[in-house]
Amino acid sequence: MTQDLFRQDAYLTECTATVTAITPQGIVLDRTVFYPLGGGQAGDAGVLIRADGSEIVITDTRKGKSEDGSFNDEITHLPPSDVLNQLLNQEQPSGARLAAGDTVTARIDWARRHSLMRFHTATHLLCHLVPQLVNGCSITPDYARLDFNMTDALDKELLSAGIAQLVAGAHPVTVGDITDAELDARPELVKSMSVQPPRGSGKVRMIRIGTEEMIDFQPCGGTHVANTVEIGPAIVTKIEKKSASTRRVVLGFAP
Repeated sequence: MTQDLFRQDAYLTECTATVTAITPQGIVLDRTVFYPLGGGQAGDAGVLIRADGSEIVITDTRKGKSEDGSFNDEITHLPPSDVLNQLLNQEQPSGARLAAGDTVTARIDWARRHSLMRFHTATHLLCHLVPQLVNGCSITPDYARLDFNMTDALDKELLSAGIAQLVAGAHPVTVGDITDAELDARPELVKSMSVQPPRGSGKVRMIRIGTEEMIDFQPCGGTHVANTVEIGPAIVTKIEKKSASTRRVVLGFAP
């Protein structure tokens, strides 16, 4: 099991960790600040720093999978394929080896992560402005998009103005949870048609934007900024009709 430190504090940029395994899926640590691909949000990139100061570049982070293909409680850190092959085959010089039991410093690419946090929080604002179910989502360091299950047209300028107003409102963004039973009693809190919140632990992680004024409140496992003002100049760059019942809204950062 990998302890997911990013769930408690999205602003952690590094941690010390112990290598628990090196597999064809990647390097597994006992704990990490790296967010794995999921919920539409891209996996983190960064480096693992060995005890001698040398670095292993991590290009992506994924959830671990069991032999049957189901996700497990591990998080895998993916170096370039040639480096992973070397680690698996221990072909590198002895001073550059990595093995289970070794201690490393896991450090994320903070600029990249912060863009993901800003975009992810902006998509929650978009859910407030477009109160329709979401049937697709992608959050990258360069853009974010939401696909809404709807037939009505959307106005790019009005949405950009609405986002700007919510960003300037400096609304706090907080992490909490509710029980599975509470979520079952309030199905309207689930905004996504394609991604369902994880269940089984008895509690579901929730993201809330706003205090006196409730802007958004929904299940989400991603990373977010602490206040909407930190999002900065997010704008709608494109609106597309993807099908008769799908409108795609793409977000970017203004120059």
